[in-house]
Amino acid sequence: MSASLAATAPAMLAAISSSGLAGQMVTVPIGFEMLAVVAASITGALTAREQKLDLVGAVCLAVLCSLGGGVLRDVILQVGSVYILDQPLALPAAVITAAIAFVIPSLLEKQDRLIAILDIFAVGLFAATGADKAYVYGFEPIVCVMMGFFTAVGGGMLRDICLGRTPNIFQRSNFYAVAAIGGAIAYVLVADAGVSNVIALIVCVSTTMLLRFISLAYDIKSPADMDIAEAIHRSRRQVRNTTRPETTRRSLDELEGRRERVQADIARRRHLERRKAALDRLRKHRKARAHRKLDV
Repeated sequence: MSASLAATAPAMLAAISSSGLAGQMVTVPIGFEMLAVVAASITGALTAREQKLDLVGAVCLAVLCSLGGGVLRDVILQVGSVYILDQPLALPAAVITAAIAFVIPSLLEKQDRLIAILDIFAVGLFAATGADKAYVYGFEPIVCVMMGFFTAVGGGMLRDICLGRTPNIFQRSNFYAVAAIGGAIAYVLVADAGVSNVIALIVCVSTTMLLRFISLAYDIKSPADMDIAEAIHRSRRQVRNTTRPETTRRSLDELEGRRERVQADIARRRHLERRKAALDRLRKHRKARAHRKLDV
């Protein structure tokens, strides 16, 4: 009996500590939570219609977009509860939203701006909850940021993988994944400063949306095909050209002018030589004709 208690004690302590930690996690109002799930589900269902998928495909993509990131986070962390199983409203909300968006797409045809706003709001909220779970369970800050990133954009990544295409978050575009990373970093910094996790959540969502809107307003895109060494070399060359003394520029101009004059003189001499050679051939031809006439 005592041996069995000793064997089960670690598991019981782990369960107790887990429940205590779960109670410290940020509490998101159920309305905002379901709004984020619905917004992400709409994007998945609309993508399914663009790809000419059936209703089952639309539901699957909607579930992946809205809940796939949380599944990735929970599988990687392996602590606490699994959100898709722990929240009884999440899966039905995603499925119902996908069915409505698929069957009655006219409701969403002219709501592109609203859907975009709700989508980036969902990204910010998911980034906060993902970073919060890792932070509460004592993981390192970089892990918290990574979990916020996976929770925010992991669903879209899984959607694109299922469609057999390069995930949009890996392509050059206006800030989306970068905005999620920025929001997760903001959450970790604010929470690490001892501020309430609710305030950290608000800061995370605000930072994510702000980065997204700034990138859209000024057409700022994530970098691609960078070569820092070449950029540094080019900037140094430009600095040398702009700071070169006026005398050096004048001497270069004079050298260029002299080179042009020499080339022009060489061209003129070649022209004269060709002309002289042509005249010599003409005289020889005339002499040859005169000798032929005398022979006749």
